[in-house]
Amino acid sequence: MAATHRALIKNNLLNQLKAQGKSGQYYNDLVDDYLSFYDLKKVLKEDIKNKGLRYVVTNGNGIPVEKPNESILNLTKVNTQMLKILNDLNLQKPNIPEKDDGKDDGTEDLL
Repeated sequence: MAATHRALIKNNLLNQLKAQGKSGQYYNDLVDDYLSFYDLKKVLKEDIKNKGLRYVVTNGNGIPVEKPNESILNLTKVNTQMLKILNDLNLQKPNIPEKDDGKDDGTEDLL
């Protein structure tokens, strides 16, 4: 069975750490944090895809109002944290070959 894209990213990051002589639970936890942000980023991108930049909600008075999608701001924050983790560990963006099956599964964006 082929490894998931997430597993490939994890292995790539751990291999980069190993090549730098960095090992231990501290580094594993940071890689796991990076992957948690990766998962969150996928959810945020899906929310933006579904709701768009702005969406309509009904306020307490029963009046429909348009609100900005907070996922946009959160996506920026998540990206920043992912970059900080890579930078703090002196790692490069994971170099995982993209699948080219004609479908956009949202995994092409590793940062």
